[in-house]
Amino acid sequence: MSKLKILVVDDEPGIRSGIIRILKNFKVDYAFMEENIGFDIIEAETGEIGIEMINNEKPDIVLLDNKLPGMQGVEVLDYINENKINTIVVMITSYASLDIAVRATKNGAYDFIPKPFTPQELKYSIESIAKHIFIKKMSDTLSLGQKQMRYDFIKALSLELKKPIAKIDEDINIIENKIYGDNINDYEKNIKSITLNFKNLKNFINDFSDLTQLETGMYNRVIKTHDIIKIAKKSIEKIKKPAHEKGIEIVFEAPEKILHNVYDAEVETVFDNLLSNALKYNLENGKIEFKITDFDDIIKITISDTGIGMEKSDITKLFNEFVRIKNEKTKDIIGNGLGLSIVKRITELYKGEINVYSNIGKGTTFIITLPKNI
Repeated sequence: MSKLKILVVDDEPGIRSGIIRILKNFKVDYAFMEENIGFDIIEAETGEIGIEMINNEKPDIVLLDNKLPGMQGVEVLDYINENKINTIVVMITSYASLDIAVRATKNGAYDFIPKPFTPQELKYSIESIAKHIFIKKMSDTLSLGQKQMRYDFIKALSLELKKPIAKIDEDINIIENKIYGDNINDYEKNIKSITLNFKNLKNFINDFSDLTQLETGMYNRVIKTHDIIKIAKKSIEKIKKPAHEKGIEIVFEAPEKILHNVYDAEVETVFDNLLSNALKYNLENGKIEFKITDFDDIIKITISDTGIGMEKSDITKLFNEFVRIKNEKTKDIIGNGLGLSIVKRITELYKGEINVYSNIGKGTTFIITLPKNI
């Protein structure tokens, strides 16, 4: 467990002991942290002693009373700012006033808690600060190039979330304000649009969660012997209805059984994404061919469609996050650009390879080869 050091500067022994009692066993848990954050607490009864301890002990957080004998709390805060001391200050005072709060926050106090405060109020503030420190430390370790990549990723993520949310909001506004009158049937198009965009948003969140888990390795991979054919049939079952509605024939060719050591959820995700793509980018009354071949040293998975295809120059971009091939034929096809990135990462987990072959107007073929002995 990592520890943050907290200095409590307050002339009231009861306040100091109360804070110690509240925080001594308090721990903060946060997404992506490998371990909880706990706290070591030291104390000072005056501003002068507080400054001495700030210089010597280098606390991460200072809980600072304003009304102190001698030097006041805001003067300690001024000293911290003037000397550019790297610590986060929370002002705590029973003489809470708007003037003090404004001055403290303008001078760099992170938070302001008036006495009397509840244990929960104190814990909430400390939890917020601990998370802030954790994120800042992570950010400080990133190089300039990594920070740019992080910015680009967050920007792309934000754009992907905004699109379906904006469309849902637009359709809800039309329905709420009865733009087309009182007949509910006149809003069927808007209701379908809300359903579609909500589904797209849900799929995006699920895909992003899968991608995050793959990137960090923070999930429980249960590798054991599974029947690959059984997993494939489960994925095929999911697209049967929409394929039938689009007049698309699904042809599955495979042995009766292929046993392999895998995490079944990962293999199912690969099949789901590739079959979903073969369906989305196919033509009306087209065909999806799904073939699994069992060789001595590899398992070969081939999924082909008779769809719109793509340029060779587009194939190299396919496996990047948030990438979708944009042209006149794909403009109305909904997707989030994460599925193939997930497929590639899972394939690489099994030391496999993925290749793509495509011709405009004729279709696309994905071929995955998985070695049996890894």
